[in-house]
Amino acid sequence: MRRILLAVALVLSTALASGPARSAEAPFEAGLMRLAEILGSLHFLRNLCGENGAEWRGQMEKLLESENPDPDRRARFIASFNRGYRSFGETYKSCTPSAVAAINRYMKEGEALTRDIASRYGN
Repeated sequence: MRRILLAVALVLSTALASGPARSAEAPFEAGLMRLAEILGSLHFLRNLCGENGAEWRGQMEKLLESENPDPDRRARFIASFNRGYRSFGETYKSCTPSAVAAINRYMKEGEALTRDIASRYGN
C-alpha cells in the first residue's frame, strides 16, 4: 500500500506541475493541504512505530517542489504538514495498536485523495 501511495503522490505532483498556473483559490487546494497534513502524520507515526518516516517528509518536499508555491502558500503547506505531525505527537508516545490503525487509515485516505485529485485535475 505504501508503494501505491508513493506512486500516486508522484503521479499527482507530476500531473499538477505540468498543468496551468494555479492560484490559492484552486478547487483542489483543500485536498493538497489535507495531503500535506497526512504526510506530516505519517512522518510522525512511521518513525514512532520503527519504520522509515523520513520518506514521508521527502514526499512533502517533492510536493513543494512540484507546486513551487509562493511564500504564503508554501507557509500554508508547511503549517499543514506540521499540524499533522504535532497532532499525533501530543497523543502517542509509543507505537500502539491504535497508532498502527491510524497509519493504515491515513495511508488509505492519502491514496484516495491523491488518486481523486489526479483524476479530476491532472492532465
